[in-house]
Amino acid sequence: MNEESTKDMDGNRSFEERVFARFDALDARLDSFETRLQALEEQAERRAMETKPIWERALDEIMATRRELTEMRREVTKRLDRIEAVLYETRSNLPDAEDRIEKLESESTR
Repeated sequence: MNEESTKDMDGNRSFEERVFARFDALDARLDSFETRLQALEEQAERRAMETKPIWERALDEIMATRRELTEMRREVTKRLDRIEAVLYETRSNLPDAEDRIEKLESESTR
C-alpha cells in the first residue's frame, strides 16, 4: 500500500488546529446565515409597513360597505312595512268593494 494516501493532508497541523479550523469555518457560515436572515427580516418588516396603508384602506372600505348595507336594510324594511300597510288597507276595503260590485250588478240586471 501507498503511505502517501494516509499522510497528513493538512501538513504539519495538529488535530486540535484542524478541529478549531473547522469550528471557525462553521462560525463563519453561521455568521453569514444570520446576516442573510437579518436582511430578510428587515425586508419583511419594510414590506409589512408598505402594505399597512393598503390594509387600512381595505378595512375602511369594508366598514363603509357594512354601513351602506345596514342603511339599505333599514330602507328595505321601511318599504316593506309600507307595502304591508297598503296590503292590509286593501284587504280591509275589499268587503266594501265586493258589496258595491254586487249592488251595481244587481242594479244592472233590473
